[in-house]
Amino acid sequence: MAHEENLSIGVFIDGGYYAKINEGFRESREVNLSALLDFICEKISQDNDIERNRLYITECHYYRGRYRAEDAKAKNLLYNERKFEDMLIENDVIFHYKHLRTNPKGGVIEKGVDTWFALDTYEMTLFREFDFVVLISGDADHEMLARKLKALKTHVILLTWDPANTASTSRFLKEEVCTHIDMNKLTAADSTLLKSLTI
Repeated sequence: MAHEENLSIGVFIDGGYYAKINEGFRESREVNLSALLDFICEKISQDNDIERNRLYITECHYYRGRYRAEDAKAKNLLYNERKFEDMLIENDVIFHYKHLRTNPKGGVIEKGVDTWFALDTYEMTLFREFDFVVLISGDADHEMLARKLKALKTHVILLTWDPANTASTSRFLKEEVCTHIDMNKLTAADSTLLKSLTI
C-alpha cells in the first residue's frame, strides 16, 4: 500500500477581524486560539475525508495595526498587547504589525494592513504550496485573494465567527472561497463546541 503524503495548512488571521470576534463575546470570554487551530485541522479532516494525522498547520500568520509604544502606554494597552503576543508565541503564530496612523479628525486608521495580508498570503501560498489555506477574515477586499489562491489549485477555506451578529462578513468573500466554516451556525448547533473553543 502506497504511503499517503502529509498535507499542509496555512492559516492567515486578520487581526482586526479577530478582535471583533472577541469583542462580540459576552461574559468576558475570548477565543482559545490553540483550541481553534486544533478544531480547524479536525474540521478539514472530517469535511474532506482525510486522516487527521496527515494534516499539519505548517504556518500561521497574524496581521494587525497597532499603536506606537508611547501611545499604547498612554492608553494603558501595553500589558494587554504583551499578554496577547505571549499567546501568539505559545501557538507558534508569526505576527506582523504596522503602526496605526492618525487622521485629521483625531482618530486612527489601519492603513495598508489588508494589502499586506493579501500579498503575503498569496506569495507564501505560491512558494510553500499549501494544500489548504484558511482565512480568518470577513473583509470584502479579500475576495480577489481567494480567487487568486484557487488559481494556484489551493483549497481556500474561510472561517468566520460573528458572536455579536453584526453581519460583518462580506457575502462576496463567502461565495468566492471553496469552503465556508460558519462558526455561528456550528456553535449554535452544539453548545459544547462554544465552551471548548473559548476561555
